[in-house]
Amino acid sequence: MSTKGTAVITGASSGIGAVYAERLAARGHDVILVARNAERLAQQAERIGQRHGVSVRVFNADLTDAAQLRQVEALLRDDDAITVLVNNAGFGGAGTLLQSDVDRMEEMVAINVTAVMRLTYAVAPRFVARGAGTLINISSIVAIGPEILNGVYGGTKAFVLGFSQSLRKELAGTGVGVQVVLPGATATAFWDAAGLPVDQLPQTWVMSAADLVDAALAGLDKGEFVTIPSLQDGAQWEAYEAARQAMLPHLSSAKVAPRYTATAAA
Repeated sequence: MSTKGTAVITGASSGIGAVYAERLAARGHDVILVARNAERLAQQAERIGQRHGVSVRVFNADLTDAAQLRQVEALLRDDDAITVLVNNAGFGGAGTLLQSDVDRMEEMVAINVTAVMRLTYAVAPRFVARGAGTLINISSIVAIGPEILNGVYGGTKAFVLGFSQSLRKELAGTGVGVQVVLPGATATAFWDAAGLPVDQLPQTWVMSAADLVDAALAGLDKGEFVTIPSLQDGAQWEAYEAARQAMLPHLSSAKVAPRYTATAAA
């Protein structure tokens, strides 16, 4: 077993998840790769094992399937060696509400929201009991800009951001680290599944998966909670968050705001 423990990466057979698996193995973590595509998982595992000499296990699972999701949860609850969970699996959409199949949207919620929530619930108690562990949740820039793509997708990624914000507060002082990563357009198969091939996007928007993950891990090393690799001016996020924090004490009141009173209406 690696002295750094084992990192579990969902959606690890390709794209961002595959790069995370590669990079965490290079850092000395044993890895468990979780994904639906058994053939790609096996190829990825062989490549990582040969290149980095760490233990690599594969867990073939469809996280939209409740029974298979429970199996991954059991792994996270029962394996003492796990020190990192990367909640990366998910998919998106570019079509409007009226263009989108509602059953497909339900699948999106299952993997982007339900799986993230349940896998975190499975592993967090063990991390807290140990006083150490790292949760990395892959959100998206659509979490703060849901108008950009499909609204259900934006909603699911807003959940990941909000869930991570709550986790950060709840787990403060426990030794458990929480990071949420908001990628912009990234050169992966995501765009094919979303119905908008990546080559149709302005190439000045599109970051490589390798650059995205390297930046995210640099943010993790710096102790960042929110990492937005494509945001050139980090002060813009800081201003956004400062404005949010400034509103929080004023969002609930027994007194109606003056702009909504009959006097104001008159």
